[in-house]
Amino acid sequence: MPIPTHTQHILWVDLKHQAKCSPTFMDNFAVNSPTGEMNATESFIHHAMEIILEDAVKKATDVREKVCEWRSPEQLKELLDLELRDKGESESRVLQYCRDAIKYSVKTTHPRFFNQLYAGMDPYSMVGSFITEAITTSLYTYEVAPVFTLMEDTLLRKMIEMIGWDEGGDGIFNPGGSMSNMYAVNLARYRYCPDIKEVGLFAAKRLVILTSQEGHYSISKGAALLGIGTKNVYIVSSDKRGKMIPSALEEKIKLAKSEGAVPFMVNATAGTTVLGAFDPIEEIADICEKYNLWLHVDACWGGAALMSKKHKHLLKGIHRVNSVAWNLHKMLMVPLQCSAFLVRDKTSLLQHCHSARATYLFQQDKFYDVSYDTGDKSVQCGRKPDAFKFWLMWKALGTTQLEQIVDRAIAMARYLAQEIKKREEFQLVIEPEYSNVCFWYIPPSLRSVPHGPERWKKLHTVAPVVKERMMKKGSMMIGYQAHGDKPNFFRMVVISPQVSREDLNFVLDEIHNLGQDL
Repeated sequence: MPIPTHTQHILWVDLKHQAKCSPTFMDNFAVNSPTGEMNATESFIHHAMEIILEDAVKKATDVREKVCEWRSPEQLKELLDLELRDKGESESRVLQYCRDAIKYSVKTTHPRFFNQLYAGMDPYSMVGSFITEAITTSLYTYEVAPVFTLMEDTLLRKMIEMIGWDEGGDGIFNPGGSMSNMYAVNLARYRYCPDIKEVGLFAAKRLVILTSQEGHYSISKGAALLGIGTKNVYIVSSDKRGKMIPSALEEKIKLAKSEGAVPFMVNATAGTTVLGAFDPIEEIADICEKYNLWLHVDACWGGAALMSKKHKHLLKGIHRVNSVAWNLHKMLMVPLQCSAFLVRDKTSLLQHCHSARATYLFQQDKFYDVSYDTGDKSVQCGRKPDAFKFWLMWKALGTTQLEQIVDRAIAMARYLAQEIKKREEFQLVIEPEYSNVCFWYIPPSLRSVPHGPERWKKLHTVAPVVKERMMKKGSMMIGYQAHGDKPNFFRMVVISPQVSREDLNFVLDEIHNLGQDL
């Protein structure tokens, strides 16, 4: 006989009461109710968010604040309580650790941070980052990440369209551009020799990758990681602007073949790390088609130019390539990390190359369309929903405003180059093609020294000293390096829409103030 509803309610209340009064233990833990106090959790998050908004957003983007509070490793160890203890600490102490972490970190969102190929802050993608951290899901199956799976698919399709692959393609988001470049190496190798997945390196001849002397070091790292070997990465000469020379590429292909090796992939670069150069994709594509080589374009830095009608010509011919790496966390300011790997193939090459068919994740008899379970295309298992950050930003700003971010950054870089040419204490290394501005500061003591080895030697020491002084002062942050036979010069990267003309003028004035005694 069924129990009446009101009786069921009484029994349920009584059971709850018993549970509270008589806790059940398992291995010395009460299992009746969860541990932790939700009110305390909410209080901590609320106060932490106040600190984040004040210190990591408001102050960090204020030009009147420092770019960094520089301390040596030894000093910072003294300032930060780094020791991990057996017992947890108070909320007030933990909140202070949050303040300290922000205070002594470099403010990459500051208008005078020009040190890397990323900078600035977009509020929409930052909020997207907060949401993905709070949701804390993994993007291997639709069942565990239904919203983010669809958003990644939508974004990849849009990016494929912008590349110009009219018949579509495939892709996946990865933890950084280096990983995307390594995906290209692995995919190109798999296309050439699919047996290598099961049989290993014994299934292939000596394989050769070709990349320019300006190409990113991740290509060599990928060759090492995948067992190809760094000596089998053949370096192709670049011209004075840093662009790969097509005729030199063909010569290296012929050289590899004459040695009995098998060239199977060419890595071209759209936006080199130092000079911001764009390889001639059309001519390189002609050569790759002639020799049946996989053509990958590392557009991690320069891919943003595809958003611009004015500047997309820099990547002319990109629709002809096999794969593209494109970092949205660079010019487009999505919080690190947000990196896409895109491939023109439509035969599920990504899936075939990387799949392991884990039966506890990728069951084929699920109750929904399993084509949305994209995790088997990745070498990872856990994968963050990074695409959401850019999807939300694109929704908020629209394509037109994203285009303006790119156009403005390049315009500001050209303004800086123009100002450099007006000042006798500065000298451009090369006219900027993108938003990398490379220049020397010539202190008064060197201006009368004739050009030659002695001047180069002394000039080489200037940038490191100025960099040290700006860091310790906290006024700004700009990178420097030597390049080929050229002595150290500043490589300044202009990205953020928060950067003004006054900021660029300040940089030149500040470098002079910091280095005029050298």
